[in-house]
Amino acid sequence: MREVTVLTHRQPHETAHALGQLARQAAQAGVRLRLDEEETRKHALADDPAVAVNAPLKDEVELCIVLGGDGTILRALQRYAGTGVPVFAVNFGEIGFLATIEPADIEDGFKRALGGDFDLLRLPAIVLDGPRRTAINDVAVHRKVGERVAEIAYALAGEVVGSVRCDGLVAATPAGSTGYNLANGGPVMAWGVEGSVVSFIAPHSLTARALVVAPGDLLTIHNRSRDPLDIAVDGRPAGEIAPGASIDAHFEHDLGTIALLPGSSFYRRLREKFGRLAS
Repeated sequence: MREVTVLTHRQPHETAHALGQLARQAAQAGVRLRLDEEETRKHALADDPAVAVNAPLKDEVELCIVLGGDGTILRALQRYAGTGVPVFAVNFGEIGFLATIEPADIEDGFKRALGGDFDLLRLPAIVLDGPRRTAINDVAVHRKVGERVAEIAYALAGEVVGSVRCDGLVAATPAGSTGYNLANGGPVMAWGVEGSVVSFIAPHSLTARALVVAPGDLLTIHNRSRDPLDIAVDGRPAGEIAPGASIDAHFEHDLGTIALLPGSSFYRRLREKFGRLAS
């Protein structure tokens, strides 16, 4: 039987109706939904011919359907990074820039998802070395709450480019350039652009500027502060950089896969999502 993973966000009452609709359409399409232990407990699910409960996440599925916001979508993209499994997302969050459809469109949207009627967009990632951590959106390095202003330097291909007193630094992919990087005044990069962007968080400088980085250049982030700095990968804690230490990051092509409706446009999405926030 065809199998599809389902992931939802933390508010099950917001997604219960959509999940029920998805289960009904999956049964009609001959597809079995797989929900892991956390999802099973969250939605109080029982085993069903169309629903496998307490089902461990696995790579051998044809699709991952997400009912959630950008955080849940990123979690799905990270889980299936490098597998080729597409993520088809319904936006139950604030912005949902990576979402495929809105909740009002679930009836037709689920039909398209289960029928494979969608286009695929391959997303690059920024990968931290030792241990390997994958960011579909961004890597953020920032001072700890209550600690002194950080001193952060970064190098590209072995050449130090900048050293700034600031609250932190963000390295973003094109998909992530509309997030933390945009809030820092960094440039928006259209999907399909090759490379990443580095920007500073609250720099204590009149000359600190964001920089678009070529995809083949190794990024090294140095902590020149007296205190350790926190690392976040796609908004989730991912370790520290000790005083005087550094981390390396590199750009990798085609790690994540998102499902888009035919005719979907990055520029239309940019206008609709950020235009709505500004209205």
